Amino acid sequence: MATPLSADKLLKALRDEGLHVVEHRSWRTNNRNHKGPWGPTHGVMIHHTVTSGTASSVELCYNGHSALPGPLCHGVIAKDGTVHLVGNGRANHAGLGDDDVLRAVIAEKALPPDNETNTDGNRYFYGFECVNLGDGKDPWPAAQLLAIERAAAAVCRAHGWGERSVIGHLEWQPGKVDPRGFTMSSMRTRIGKRLDGSPDGPSQPPPKPTYEPFPGASFFTAGRKSPIVTAMGKRLVAEGCGRYTVGPGPAWSTADRNSYAAWQRKLGYTGTAADGIPGKSSWDRLKVPNV
Repeated sequence: MATPLSADKLLKALRDEGLHVVEHRSWRTNNRNHKGPWGPTHGVMIHHTVTSGTASSVELCYNGHSALPGPLCHGVIAKDGTVHLVGNGRANHAGLGDDDVLRAVIAEKALPPDNETNTDGNRYFYGFECVNLGDGKDPWPAAQLLAIERAAAAVCRAHGWGERSVIGHLEWQPGKVDPRGFTMSSMRTRIGKRLDGSPDGPSQPPPKPTYEPFPGASFFTAGRKSPIVTAMGKRLVAEGCGRYTVGPGPAWSTADRNSYAAWQRKLGYTGTAADGIPGKSSWDRLKVPNV
């Protein structure tokens, strides 16, 4: 049994373990505490997002969706190993699971099969969503696996837990398959070895990129508001591809799509390849300034 870490203590634990951590928007007060208790905490749960693209995945996990309000975890682990903090407190990630599994986690014993959904996991587990399609084909880069190891170890170290306090969603709730693409037993072995040593110490944040990295095609949907959209629009205007009557502005719009389609045609794309939805190659060539 443990009192949940404060926002400051969680952030420090992650950075002390050598992780590059990004604080996303108002993550410190983003929680579901008004819907149920948070704590005592007993473990860490690992998930995959079933999405691609860092920016859109982070926004989804921060906001949630109509069927499942956010936050959907405490941290999102990107493919480059960056941890984006999106929640602090109760989060909609674990759902109902098996009380026998919870007892095994508390006792740090081998896990029994998960065959019941009778216990509120959102109360007891920290959750990390890892950007991956979860189809068994999307790769898990070494940097991302190392970040999962470090993030789980950081929380365990802060609470004095061992590696058996870390489980996958598939070990908690019947029918779940995440994380798919590596085994939790192998990850627990890595975490255990890390906990036998000292933390790596605070990492030096990587230099801020000159240009905004491609946020993924799913980022560009109706209702999206972001300074990235404004910066993109300004670059499209500079390239002579602006199709705006007003703007550009932060809300993704038909004018943005028409402008981007003009940019795609300028690059030589035709047909469905010039539909106005950004792709990585055309995005990289647009050189949108980092915001």
